[in-house]
Amino acid sequence: MARIVRTPRLTSRLAAVLAPALMAVALGCTEDAQSPTAPESVAAVANSTTAALPFRHVSAGGYHSCGLTSDNQVYCWGYNTYGQLGDGTTSDRLAPVAVATDLRFQVVSAGDYHTCGVTTSNRAYCWGQNIEGQLGDATTTDRSIPVAVRGGLRFGQISGGGLHTCGATTDDQAYCWGENVLGQLGDGTSTDRLKPVPVDDDRRYRQVSAGYTHTCALTRTDKAFCWGYNGYGQLGDGSTTPRQRPRAVRGDLRFRQVGASFTHSCGVTTSNEPYCWGRNDLGQLGDGTESDHATPVPVAGGLQMRGMSPGGTHTCGVTTAGVAYCWGWNFYGEVGDGTTTLRRTPVAVAGGLLFRFSPGSSSLSGVHSCGVTTDDVAYCWGYNFYGQLGDGSTTDRSTPSAVADPL
Repeated sequence: MARIVRTPRLTSRLAAVLAPALMAVALGCTEDAQSPTAPESVAAVANSTTAALPFRHVSAGGYHSCGLTSDNQVYCWGYNTYGQLGDGTTSDRLAPVAVATDLRFQVVSAGDYHTCGVTTSNRAYCWGQNIEGQLGDATTTDRSIPVAVRGGLRFGQISGGGLHTCGATTDDQAYCWGENVLGQLGDGTSTDRLKPVPVDDDRRYRQVSAGYTHTCALTRTDKAFCWGYNGYGQLGDGSTTPRQRPRAVRGDLRFRQVGASFTHSCGVTTSNEPYCWGRNDLGQLGDGTESDHATPVPVAGGLQMRGMSPGGTHTCGVTTAGVAYCWGWNFYGEVGDGTTTLRRTPVAVAGGLLFRFSPGSSSLSGVHSCGVTTDDVAYCWGYNFYGQLGDGSTTDRSTPSAVADPL
């Protein structure tokens, strides 16, 4: 089986976005049914031994993952060249390692090659790659342990993106920092920022999701706005025009949760209806087609969702009954249905597990997925070359694999 390159490339961001699609075209894709596939009987879920750590939520980054335990400690695992695991080293880890800090966190978000979190006292800290200032500490120095985001702001939520980070303060103001060449910081410029700058908008935002080169957010009145790169319609404003300031997502929809990823976005309405928009060449919008959409389209099947997390070229969501469904590209098993078949409509994640969804966290997952069950066990599935599934191996998994005991 072909593998993606061992060392993730940073020099060509567009190539990084396009590579999965080009590989899928070269290998060929298999069509799937046009309605959600119900859970199937599975003999066993890989490495189903209950993990020792009780997790509250888990966030899948580009090639690493991080989780927050019930006692507010952060553990990370996987790729670590830039210190994104936060354990004071740059060594990859196949199982969870504790972030090197005495701080206690209420939320953690794994970005592409960095990680950020909000402490129980509402202070933001970040660690990992910092080439464009995405750590927010007013430098471009990589950090292998948490550093405070400058500015003294108090955050309720944070989201690590590609080379930028965004968060919502406790009084619902949106701030972003890091790379801004495509307007993904939303401050009306294309100037990179080494510490937080306010999004150029008078609206109050209660949730912000930083994608690869775009950002989406929700207002206090449940309206979705997006900004940044828009080549595939991922801003949802009916165009493919990049925006340096927030633009309303088209349609008279009210959202409870929204997520931005590489080149598509998704959201769940206040009536539990899932919608996606943007790039769809691999079925990542879940509407049964491969057509891009510059405005929200409903995910096929009439599922009632609690929340969704769009990945690089796939999407996962948790229903109101706690069942996880995924769709889109599935070359490494990131859809989690026990196959490597591309899915244009939702299919149930194998194993019969029931998952929680944490709307305060977000994932910029590339080709793996993670979730936490209702009994506090973390599971991951998909690509595992760097140990990002955390099960102690480098074996790809097409069904959920329990995150192992910590190192």
